[in-house]
Amino acid sequence: MRLRGRNLIMYSILFIAMGSIYYILELLWRGRSHWTMFLLAGLCGSLVGLINEHLLTHDMPLVKQILIGEAIVLPLEFITGVIVNIILGWNVWDYSNLPLNIMGQFSVLFAFVFAPVILVGIFIDDIIRWRWFNEDKPRYTWFNK
Repeated sequence: MRLRGRNLIMYSILFIAMGSIYYILELLWRGRSHWTMFLLAGLCGSLVGLINEHLLTHDMPLVKQILIGEAIVLPLEFITGVIVNIILGWNVWDYSNLPLNIMGQFSVLFAFVFAPVILVGIFIDDIIRWRWFNEDKPRYTWFNK
């Protein structure tokens, strides 16, 4: 995929928007965050936003988009956790006290927490693309018709 000027601007705005929104949500939720969470959220939000653009259509039900989003976000969270928390030792998060965790960097419980965050990311991505970049007006269904 080649980035043209317009696309570079759009993806940069989407990256910054997604990173900023998640960073603020984490500040409200935990009372703190870390700059790596801004980068991870910007990447995850941008990749989730590409679901409709490259993989599928706007006709895809939201439930399916969220599940694909989970398949993007959760592995990236684990990989980032291994790098940031274990290799670099920055201790940004630790899920080892939670059940169903892997190396303290991933917890199945957070898949449920991330689902509404992914949904908000889908809406924000679609609204920014529609309002600022004249893409198709978003339309949604929860399940297949």
